[in-house]
Amino acid sequence: MSDVLNGLLHLTSMLVIPGLAYGSQLALGALGVTLIFGVLRFSSFAHAEGLSLGTALTILFTIWLQGHGVSLGVLPTALLGMLLAMPVMALIFIATDRALYRHFRRINARAEVFMIVSAGVMLMMNGVIRLMIGADGRDFEDGARFIVSARGFRDWSGLAEPLVIKTSQMLTIAVAVLATAGLFWFLGRTQAGRSMRAYADNRNLALLSGVDPDRIVRLTWVLVAVLSVLAGVLFGLDKGYRPFVYQQLLLPMFAAAVVGGLGSPIGAIVGSMIVAFSELALTFAWKKALAYFLPAAMAPESMMQLLSTEYKFAVSFLILVVVLLVRPAGLYGKVSR
Repeated sequence: MSDVLNGLLHLTSMLVIPGLAYGSQLALGALGVTLIFGVLRFSSFAHAEGLSLGTALTILFTIWLQGHGVSLGVLPTALLGMLLAMPVMALIFIATDRALYRHFRRINARAEVFMIVSAGVMLMMNGVIRLMIGADGRDFEDGARFIVSARGFRDWSGLAEPLVIKTSQMLTIAVAVLATAGLFWFLGRTQAGRSMRAYADNRNLALLSGVDPDRIVRLTWVLVAVLSVLAGVLFGLDKGYRPFVYQQLLLPMFAAAVVGGLGSPIGAIVGSMIVAFSELALTFAWKKALAYFLPAAMAPESMMQLLSTEYKFAVSFLILVVVLLVRPAGLYGKVSR
């Protein structure tokens, strides 16, 4: 019985909790992808850089707050820093839209043009991040690092395997749940949210009904800014801030949005969990867990790792290709007839 418990603890600490945290981070990012595609009708290549820029701003605000003696005790001070970064990111996104995207909307440019423009925005944001914070990584996590530590759990339980729960992981899951619930409440229960949904479903009919398109666009960028800062900061708290690692998140976020169905918020969440657990499960070394569950004579000698961790993002690409071939509309997308 103790072997089973040890095996379950090992999987929980090394796979389940990290998978839920990573999936929650992807979900917040994929919701931003979904909002941009659903309302503004294009896929933004600059979205991952938006997460990185929002995190860089949060780090600067966090350093400023810490310099003034502000702290949240056991919680990261970055939670206050990101509240200051959100309105700044909203202004940056709205200014970018006014300077670039609005012109192409007025001339009814094709979606491919918007994607090319967003690639240029990505490069500009990349340069701004280099000027602001440099190319090196930053660790900005303070407060209590663990909710449950390995040594404390071993001393309490007497088991060989520990249960390890990082503060950043539980914080990520809790904030993602609250933010997602708030987004769904906004879209379903408020007049502004219903106007956004109407504009996304049928732009011409929404305009005839008196919906202000400029207001909808501004509101969309505000929501995208909030989600981008949340996703970027939580990812940075969990794994450390490395500016250009965020570029690698673009493919998993797009894969999650496509798996769930572009334009579907529920699909973005489900797709994010599928992508996150697929990446982790295929690159996870199953040897130790199987040794607990199987008889000693059947215990594996190899690491039982299907793919090296270097190929983690290739899993996202494979999932993206398979979904586009089998069900292009995604799990919750509308199938065109």
